[in-house]
Amino acid sequence: MDFLESFSGITVVLLALCLLAVCAFEFINGFHDTANAVATVIYTKSLKPVHAVVYSGILNFLGMTTSLYLIGPKVAMGILKLMPINDMMAQSSGVGIALIFAILLSAIFWNLITWYFGIPCSSSHTLIGALIGGGLAFQYFYKGAGPNWEKAIEIGKSLLFSPLFGFAVVVILMIFLRMVIKNKVLFSEPSEDSKPPFWIRAILFTTCGLVSFFHGQNDGQKGLGLLLVILMTFLPLKFAIDPSKDIKDATPKVENLVATYSAAATKTDNIEIAKCLETSVKLKEQIATLDPKDSKQKFAIRKSIGTLSKSYDVLVKDKESGVNVATLEAIQVDLKPLKAYTDYAPLWTVLMISFCLGLGTMIGWKRIVVTIGEKIGKTHLTYAQGASAELVAAATIGLSSYYGLPVSTTHVLSSGIAGSMVAAKGVKNLQKGTISNIALAWVLTLPVTILLAAALFFLFHLFI
Repeated sequence: MDFLESFSGITVVLLALCLLAVCAFEFINGFHDTANAVATVIYTKSLKPVHAVVYSGILNFLGMTTSLYLIGPKVAMGILKLMPINDMMAQSSGVGIALIFAILLSAIFWNLITWYFGIPCSSSHTLIGALIGGGLAFQYFYKGAGPNWEKAIEIGKSLLFSPLFGFAVVVILMIFLRMVIKNKVLFSEPSEDSKPPFWIRAILFTTCGLVSFFHGQNDGQKGLGLLLVILMTFLPLKFAIDPSKDIKDATPKVENLVATYSAAATKTDNIEIAKCLETSVKLKEQIATLDPKDSKQKFAIRKSIGTLSKSYDVLVKDKESGVNVATLEAIQVDLKPLKAYTDYAPLWTVLMISFCLGLGTMIGWKRIVVTIGEKIGKTHLTYAQGASAELVAAATIGLSSYYGLPVSTTHVLSSGIAGSMVAAKGVKNLQKGTISNIALAWVLTLPVTILLAAALFFLFHLFI
């Protein structure tokens, strides 16, 4: 990392502390959420605990390391776009450092508290709450942009509806399985004296691996998003635009956009088209006059590309825009390569987050495993219940990752286990105390982390 040579000693220390904090968050995320994947295979005696957590840790690592190639950095960019990153860059680096520490320490604190008491709590909710709290505090002090509320609402809907979806689908799946599968072994409780049949172990082994893989893909990218915020705060010159690419190579794509928007503007008076034309002309000039040593110019280019991307989404959704399908397809062809300059993550950052998540997955799992396996339902977890909950959780998380939405593995799987218990013997089969604790943590997470992150930023702000 030759770029550290120009840093003062104190800056290097602060950067190291920020990197350590984001690694700690992802490590805690790993052992906080391990139970979601391994509880079913442990409590159905399909795998020994040690084997289960090591297996889960490896799949979490693989899920994260392959995520950029399978879905791209969509979830990480969602986290990044929650922050007023451009306004942050207009302030001194001390402001960004204070904001990062406030967010990370808030998220780490709440994750540790809920883990200590064995309460399945969403690391996603924790992080989103901390990001919103930090963004609001930043807006209060600097009168700039606050949290990206459009993105926050989009993520909020995902976090709200995914557990309800998981609960409902598991109930339906359990009813369906009972109708079509006559082998009662699948619906029986594990025997204390023997292992389950091989075919059942194979099913649960597979579903555990799927949840672990997709958890790594989704939750790993949340830590990656935080890491990218840190890099842009300390090293905006290097990381505002992908340093492995020359932005001037994008000039032909920008010229194509200017021509496409110009042609569209002659056929329609759509305000969004006029805005896109103005932005693409400005982007062409920004690239042509770019000083490679000016971080503000690089962030201006990043902002212009982001504006074009948002406008394209608006045009696609607007059925009365007057823009035909052929024009939209032409815009997409030229816009997609441009987004690659801003929506990226260096390989070393992916490996670092993957390692922390995988390592954390192998440690500290027992407290929440007990809650998932024993305290949600009054009856012991059956093979069918474990497989159904994990299969639905894996599918929900995988789809959310594909669409770039952070989702709570904890809430999806916990609600799935609850759904399987209800499908078996009705609502009376749920342990009210545990459900109440999970619901209370779910309700408190956002307000607590919002207030805590805002308060910490106020405190750290005194020392800037």
